[in-house]
Order: sequence, then structure tokens, then C-alpha cells
Amino acid sequence: MDSTELFNILALLKVEGVGDVVAKKLINYCGSAESVFNSKSHSLKTIDGIGSILIKNLKDKTVFEKAEQELRFIEKEKATILYYKNDDYPNKLKHCIDGPVLLFGSGNINFENRKIISIVGTREVTSHGVDFCRKLIEDLAVFKPTIVSGFAYGVDIIAHQAAMENKLQTIGVLAHGLNQVYPKPHKKYVAKMENNGGFLTEFWSNSNPEKENFVKRNRIVAGMSEATIVIESAEKGGSLITAIMANDYNRDVFAVPGRISDKYSQGCNNLIKTQRANLMTSAADLVYILNWELEIASKSRNEKAVIQKQLFVSLNNEEQKVYNYLQQNGKQLLDIIALECDFPIFRISPLLLNMELKGVVRPLPGKLFEAI
Repeated sequence: MDSTELFNILALLKVEGVGDVVAKKLINYCGSAESVFNSKSHSLKTIDGIGSILIKNLKDKTVFEKAEQELRFIEKEKATILYYKNDDYPNKLKHCIDGPVLLFGSGNINFENRKIISIVGTREVTSHGVDFCRKLIEDLAVFKPTIVSGFAYGVDIIAHQAAMENKLQTIGVLAHGLNQVYPKPHKKYVAKMENNGGFLTEFWSNSNPEKENFVKRNRIVAGMSEATIVIESAEKGGSLITAIMANDYNRDVFAVPGRISDKYSQGCNNLIKTQRANLMTSAADLVYILNWELEIASKSRNEKAVIQKQLFVSLNNEEQKVYNYLQQNGKQLLDIIALECDFPIFRISPLLLNMELKGVVRPLPGKLFEAI
């Protein structure tokens, strides 16, 4: 996008009465933001929902002064500009009627990967929530998803950290301009985040982290993602708003259940109870419902099977040892399995039965067993 059109888009967004929905309607009708300002009043009046007051506001020249100021900031900071009509704009967010006309970005964000998930939750995350979030992202890492969250305390920053630890792209969606860091203690994560993804915001450089901005930014978190996962939430909270927005955008929502007596499980339990979220107990639930396929060019067919089986089924150390042996050696006699895996016969029989019930091995005639 050239600087002239960007300048006019910025000016249009500052016109009183013009939000993202109206701005898109005007741009789509006129062809560009510059053409909106150059169009005749009688032509604009033919657009559904555009009245004389808004047309009068389009003649306000002060919007160009504000646009000029923001354009100088963008050029100085070399901010990335994502425009809703361009290919580098988040694909799913394009289909949200109230998605931002412009997103300002920093870092090294790449939207070629369409596996994008949002992870949200309480700022008062418990140790159980931390462990679940880390394990979830570790298990999903084989699919190379992009992890989106809000860079806040609690679940948000845990998700960003876990993504970076697993070498995944992660994006923080901010409720303020790119010239600030909020909360301030998270400044230490900024450089690493920008090396592993970065930040997006719809807010200008003069925007502070006001309460209403957090609610507004939640629609970006929900809209740009294939699915939203709520790790922990009290009965009321911002993450529940994100989940409801994701529902409204026809996205999949997942919630981690907890004990009914736990304060920070009440929100998740209610989402599940009211059928606004799928119950999530492991990464396998998301992989199954989203129908993600495991595509790893560097992995052999057997290695893929091992990864997928480990993801969907929880095996203890003894079961994993037997499963790995059968994967590597194919069909084997019960006695040979016991010998090679160093288990007594009385131990291997119930072990194999339990693995059969889990669906990871099957018995064959002649006391043979094979991995599935």
C-alpha cells in the first residue's frame, strides 16, 4: 500500500461516525479511501446506512492532521501495516464484519501457516492451569500452530512463553499503541516475542490501555484464530467474552473443565454446560475436532504414527516401552515381547491387555501382537 492511500485510510478512520464497518462499506463502494473523500455527496447518499450527518463529517479537515501525525509515527517506527484487502492480513479476520480496517504490527509475523489458535484465561492462573497450558502447547508443537494471546498476566504470558520454548510463532494482540508495553514487567519478553512472531494492534500511538480497549481487542484474538481455548476462568472474565465472540464468528471454542468448587474453573464449566465450548482434556480433543492432519516431511511413517499415538493416548512408561518395541519390530510373540522388553510373563499379559483396551495394540492368532 502506498503512503498516500494509507494517509487517507488513517484520515477516514478518524472521521466521527466512521468505524470499521462503515469504513469498509465506504471503501468497498468507492474503491479507495482517497475516493471516499473525493466522492460527491449525492453519490455517497446512495450507500445503505450513510446519511447526511456522516457525509458532513467527511468534510472535517482536522482528520488529515491527525492522520499525518500517526503516519509520521508509523514511518519512524517502521511499523508493519496490515490492510483488510491485502493478502498479508489474517485470513479468518477478513470474514469478520467488524474486523479492523488496519492492523499495526511489529516483529516478524507470518500468516502463511493457517493453523492459528488463541489461548486465553484468567490472570490469576493456578499451578494446574500453568501445567495444562504448557503441556497442551508442547503436545501441539508437532503441528506447528501459531499461538495467539493478549500478552497479559496469567494464562496469556504462559502461552506466549510455552510457544517460544517450543519454537512456535506467537502473536500478542495489544489493547494500546505499539509505542507502549503493558503490563510494564513484560517488557523483558518483547524482543524474544518479536523474534518469534510479534505484536498486533488496531490502536494508534496515542491510545492507552483503557478498560474498553481490552474488550475491543478480544474480537481480534477470537476472529483471527481457528479456535479459542479457555484454560481457566472465573464465573465472569475477559476470556469468556473472547469465547462468546469466537462463538459469534462461528469458530470452535474449547474449555478446560475443573472441580465445581474451584473459583477459576467456574467459567470454563459454564461454557461447557451451556454448550458454548467443547470439553478439552488434552491436545487430542482439539486435533480431532479441527481435523488437523499430521504432515511432517522429515518424519518416517512409523515416527508419525508414534507421535500421533502418544498425542491421543496416555501411556505409562512400561506401556510406552512395549509400544515402541512393537513399532520398531512389527508383529511379535508374547514370549518374545516379554524377553526383549525385560518383563516377566505374568506382567506382560495384563500390560498388553490394558494396551489393547487403549487401542494401541491388537492381538493376532498364535499369541502374536502388533502395534496399531
